[in-house]
Amino acid sequence: MELVSVGHVESSLRDRDDAPKQGDEGAPEAWLVIAPEFGAALDGIAAGDELLLLTWLDRALRDVLQVRPRSRTTGPVQGVFSTRSPDRPNPIGLHRVTVLELDGERVRVDQLEALDGTPIVDLKPLLRTIDER
Repeated sequence: MELVSVGHVESSLRDRDDAPKQGDEGAPEAWLVIAPEFGAALDGIAAGDELLLLTWLDRALRDVLQVRPRSRTTGPVQGVFSTRSPDRPNPIGLHRVTVLELDGERVRVDQLEALDGTPIVDLKPLLRTIDER
């Protein structure tokens, strides 16, 4: 299996402890900086589009199999596959974002909880209905 980073995130979030757990919990706008060789892949994306952004959570721990959800200090532990914990065997981030602006190979999005420098794996349109396929 081979993954190739298609770009990276530019964000004011630098430290994992300062990042919200989910985008809708106070995450800032951010820029998706797509590598020039993948710029043509942005064709068809416009302001207002909702996207699923897949990232590689490069600062996550990969040997964690169980956590207390949302970093709680009490309560039962759960397997990471039943949580949104960034710490997991393959730390793939899944983010729902709305495109605010395009500037060449840069895409400004709303409410992204990914840290500055996070590698981008892929972008996909959010499909809500069968007609959108």
